[in-house]
Amino acid sequence: MPPSVSVVLVPGLGLDERSSRGLREELSATVVPLPGMGSAEPVPGVDELAARLMTALPAGPVVLVGHSQSCQVVAAAAIDPRVTGIVLCGPTTDPRMRRFRVLAWRWLRTAVAEPWWQVPLVLRQWLRTGPRAMTALWRTAAPDRIDARLHGLRVPVVVVRGTRDALCPADWAQQVTAAATHGRLVELPGAAHMTVQTHPRDVAAVVRSL
Repeated sequence: MPPSVSVVLVPGLGLDERSSRGLREELSATVVPLPGMGSAEPVPGVDELAARLMTALPAGPVVLVGHSQSCQVVAAAAIDPRVTGIVLCGPTTDPRMRRFRVLAWRWLRTAVAEPWWQVPLVLRQWLRTGPRAMTALWRTAAPDRIDARLHGLRVPVVVVRGTRDALCPADWAQQVTAAATHGRLVELPGAAHMTVQTHPRDVAAVVRSL
């Protein structure tokens, strides 16, 4: 990645700038919090969230990095001509997880695979964003088809998945990757869903590869 390229990070569902602290120690990047993702503001639709993100972008060129549910917003904002590439860490939402029972089981499987040292940090971020904004973001973004948004994008798209991530299973990650014209899948052995927070060095290497 040329030094002239800016990196913009968008936190995942309920998370804020603390989730990417380690990543920002590895590379220079700016965090843009959005409703439900670092901000407790009322949550608009995905297109409006993407418009807010585009308003906050620097002059360009820009690489966008999304995590979990913010990947859908990043994919929607990637139509901006300043964007030269996107990295999607644990992209959601696998349509099979719209049923609460399936989502709960996948979340539990993923949670037990995460390092326990990060639990207090994640809880503090969730408390700051608040359950109302988190629930509203889930209801707004879950039906949004990220794979459909990736069709026709001309910029490189890298999907990053932890091999223990049940919220972004292997076949779904492959489907998302295949939807992009210039898609590439990177799997991080032993990682689960919180790759930005738990594997910052690996994620930074992916970003630099663009």
